[in-house]
Amino acid sequence: MITTRPTVVLVDDHPAILRQSIQLISEEFEVIDTLDDGRELLDAVRKLAPELIVLDITLPGLSGIEVALRLKKTRCPAKIIFLTIHADPDYAQRAFETGASGYVVKPRLASDLVPALKAALEGKRFVSPCSELAEVKISDS
Repeated sequence: MITTRPTVVLVDDHPAILRQSIQLISEEFEVIDTLDDGRELLDAVRKLAPELIVLDITLPGLSGIEVALRLKKTRCPAKIIFLTIHADPDYAQRAFETGASGYVVKPRLASDLVPALKAALEGKRFVSPCSELAEVKISDS
């Protein structure tokens, strides 16, 4: 079957977050893999060539930030959306320094994940609109 929906790989070590993310995005996006470890993502990206990656920051082994930096070094074309518990401007700024397209905090998963993925596909950046992240500077790439 040929899909016209954008392809996504989800990476989070919490099964409930993976399940909720799949439910939220599966109508508009094709989830081609789910992983619970950042190291696995490096191989999956080479094999699957997803258009989008939803990546937790706090992962066993390699952090999401470290994984994003490694993907950047390989010139990975996938857009990265961080999905994290860290409503912290320093984390968000670091995420955007790795080349991320979006930063979604988990309490806003239901309202922000789909808009963040759509923004990334349009070449725009997205930050969850919450007071803790109000000072985060994003400029569209």
